[in-house]
Amino acid sequence: MNYLVIKCGGSVLENLPRSFYEEVISLRQSGEWLPVIVHGGGPLINQLLQSLQVKTEFVNGLRVTNHEVLDIVEMVLSGMVNKQVVRNIIEAGGSAIGVSGVDGRLLQAVPTKNAKLLGFVGEVIEVNHHIIQGLVEQGSIPVISPIGIDASGQRYNINGDTAAAAVAKALGANLCFISDIPGILVEKDGVKMKLDLVSKSIIEEMIRNQTIYGGMIPKVKAALDGLVHNIAEVAIINGFEKNSLLDYSNGKNIGTKIVLEEVIA
Repeated sequence: MNYLVIKCGGSVLENLPRSFYEEVISLRQSGEWLPVIVHGGGPLINQLLQSLQVKTEFVNGLRVTNHEVLDIVEMVLSGMVNKQVVRNIIEAGGSAIGVSGVDGRLLQAVPTKNAKLLGFVGEVIEVNHHIIQGLVEQGSIPVISPIGIDASGQRYNINGDTAAAAVAKALGANLCFISDIPGILVEKDGVKMKLDLVSKSIIEEMIRNQTIYGGMIPKVKAALDGLVHNIAEVAIINGFEKNSLLDYSNGKNIGTKIVLEEVIA
């Protein structure tokens, strides 16, 4: 059986249909795939920060995180969002266990290279994959919130896409980013078209010319980093499209597949 890490961003989580969770459960029951969900929660974090009148800002898609922001981020991700995803899976007929990256030092982290600018934003240096494997062996779907911790007990806000890539690397898994669009879109003659396949060089050029910007930057960078470190495959698919996850797992041409180098036949 193969692991499939499924990254669900906060912007899509609130509206994902029941059918999506049913598809995740079907994958688990198929005997061919072992799904692991890593989630974000940006919009809910923004709402709570705003209601508490706490200022927040982003640099290249990453949230600047001080002590006050970190407390709120952890509360939303590990409390509200994580347990909502678990409930959604249970309501759809499956079994799930939610954990934070802090639990058992699941996501071991260090400060990001831009720590002076970003504050308590971290990078994952090691994943305690035995925790994930233990949950899977119990028959559950692990649901992971991206809060990391270092050896001293300091917590870090981990970008969800980066955390998902780290988990996929540790498990030797495929990585699937769930979006509300069918993949990476480009405009041609005034019409938006989906790219079926993009390579590292194309993505880098799209970042330079700002075709890819904002929150999509850490997503594609995490994808490329994962591919360099032997993630079998990375794709971006539309979670609102019925059977999209099942179609992807069955090898159908869906979403945007990201590769290091495009193979010319």
